[in-house]
Amino acid sequence: MSTPDLHWFKSTYSDGNDPGDCVEVATTPTLVHIRDSKTPNTAWLAVAPVAWTSFLAHAVEGGHPA
Repeated sequence: MSTPDLHWFKSTYSDGNDPGDCVEVATTPTLVHIRDSKTPNTAWLAVAPVAWTSFLAHAVEGGHPA
């Protein structure tokens, strides 16, 4: 899948105070694509939706091991 086929949007979990410090995501039924907004034309990471949900839950909790 190429970048034009994906609808990228800024993650609500990105730091809104620094416009250069952003993560963008694009979702499909089977994958969540994640990229650095500063380098949108480079490679990006794609993970299963359950992995993205788990990551976000961990990040919201502060990212510290239990």
